[in-house]
Amino acid sequence: MIHNRKMYIRSVMIKNHETGKTYTTYRLVESYRNVEGKVRQQALLNLGCHFNLPKQQWKLMADRIEEINKGQQALFPLSESLEKQAQQIAKKIIKKLSGPTTTQQETNSKQKTDFQTVDVNSLEHQHIRKIGSEHVGYHASCQLKLDETLRALGFNQKEIHLALANIIGRLVHPGSELSTHRYLSEHSGLDELLGTDFSQLSLKYFYQIADRLLKHKTKIEQVLYRREKDLFNLNEWITLYDMTNTYFEGRCLSNEKAQYGRSKEKRSDCCLVALGLVLDASGFPKKSEFFPGNISEPGTLEQMISKLKGDKNTTIVMDAGIATEDNIQWLKSSGYHYIVVSRKQNLTMPEDGEAVTIKEKKNNTVTAALVKNEETNELELYCHSQAKEEKSKQMLTKAMTRYETELKKLADGLVKKGTVKKYEKVMERLGRLKEKYKKVGSLFQVTVTPDKDNKYATQITWEQKAERTQTKQAGVYCLRTNHNDLDEHTFWHLYTMLTEIETAFRNLKSELGLRPVYHQKEMRIDAHLFISIIAYHLLHTIRYQLKMKGIHDSWQAIRESLDTHCRITTTLQIKGGKVAQVRKTARPDSKQMEIYKALGITAYPGGTEKTYF
Repeated sequence: MIHNRKMYIRSVMIKNHETGKTYTTYRLVESYRNVEGKVRQQALLNLGCHFNLPKQQWKLMADRIEEINKGQQALFPLSESLEKQAQQIAKKIIKKLSGPTTTQQETNSKQKTDFQTVDVNSLEHQHIRKIGSEHVGYHASCQLKLDETLRALGFNQKEIHLALANIIGRLVHPGSELSTHRYLSEHSGLDELLGTDFSQLSLKYFYQIADRLLKHKTKIEQVLYRREKDLFNLNEWITLYDMTNTYFEGRCLSNEKAQYGRSKEKRSDCCLVALGLVLDASGFPKKSEFFPGNISEPGTLEQMISKLKGDKNTTIVMDAGIATEDNIQWLKSSGYHYIVVSRKQNLTMPEDGEAVTIKEKKNNTVTAALVKNEETNELELYCHSQAKEEKSKQMLTKAMTRYETELKKLADGLVKKGTVKKYEKVMERLGRLKEKYKKVGSLFQVTVTPDKDNKYATQITWEQKAERTQTKQAGVYCLRTNHNDLDEHTFWHLYTMLTEIETAFRNLKSELGLRPVYHQKEMRIDAHLFISIIAYHLLHTIRYQLKMKGIHDSWQAIRESLDTHCRITTTLQIKGGKVAQVRKTARPDSKQMEIYKALGITAYPGGTEKTYF
């Protein structure tokens, strides 16, 4: 039996025989007395030549590492930085000394039983790391063979680990690169799945690998979509295209794409960058592009679609913001089919068309009438949505109320000190109000009564134009296509596929940390956006498979369900003086098991590792 184990740190001089230079390296050594009573030493770990802890703190560090490995509390608490360093070194020792990793099936096998007599009161848990979302994200990356793609692009194994950390980290802990880096190094068990160590993950290299991924953007997107197409037997005949934008924190003076524009998130006070996204009918990304924040959306269509080099019989589905007459003519001349929202205003359901019900749910019935437009040789589908009508009425009522409030405020000011009273100024203010509330301004008749000299306004009155309000039919929109063989149901359902791209934008912004952007350099900003795009490939791969198994939860709900699934190291005192450390994944709960089963993956990622001291 070995007695009196004790750890200490020792410096060693090493000579490089090729250069003749000498340098100092540091090792963690264990001293013990063997069965013959002789004192022996063994090197447990090479701490490297960059180990820079002052010599007077070596004993404190060695003692703390020994306490961690035995599952003991610190006798003399160290500073936060020293404690973190001791935990990292202890983790490396455990990894080095642990036996072969076993799967849960092997652990459950009768041939693999390992009975020990232990002190139950000595039981301690430590090094708790989240593993659930990481396990699911890593599985999706394996399905898409992302590591093979990166290797083919010249990434070495270390760079592949960094790239996967960046992408899967964005999936499981969305936010800035800084917050993701902190999560991976302090809270995540992803490194154990990859077979590496993120406890000393370099933030500098974390940024640099994102820049390198951006350089291969086109190739990575092409390969990922091709793998998704093969994996799920996707059909390419529908292409969805839309744009969104996101905002920056800071002025971004060195980024030409950072421009002021109309923010989708009502953040017009910030510089913006625009994102164009092309999806297939199943919601998988085919291509993305980054544009200046003030880009004209219609002007991006040809650039995005022409680069796809797909079948000209593809049907392009897009919203009214991009569906200008010039773009529709370009699609026609290029041989594409299209389904778009008409830009016609003040629509009403056609009187000579036979309306059919294409959707019927509680509080939302959609009826549609198909009409042939002989002038444009297109089919037009006039749709009336009950829910859209109610929403339009609510928005109209709110705008009318706000408009009347402003009118009353202006009228009341005619008898108050310090307010606008001059007739010309009052008329200017009314003109601005009508411009601000242009959707409802025409529904009111506003009268301004001047004094006898026409210098000051004495009264402002208004009334609604009842005939204009009644003729404005809400909830009606029109779809148009150059297909000539679509019925009402098919036509409408093809257009509603556009909700997939709205879902993608919502996921990117709310669940994948696309907004806000904290970088200032253009390449670094584009890299941040591209990481979110790759993470969305993983997200949609996961949710697509779960939907096929009847699980329709959002990624946020899935992530929250998996958040409590962790890997834990348990330490126990064994009879005879030894210490056993067992690292394994906790038993999943019913929801976690349901997700793993639906994806066809193990519920115990990482296997079991045992170490005896």
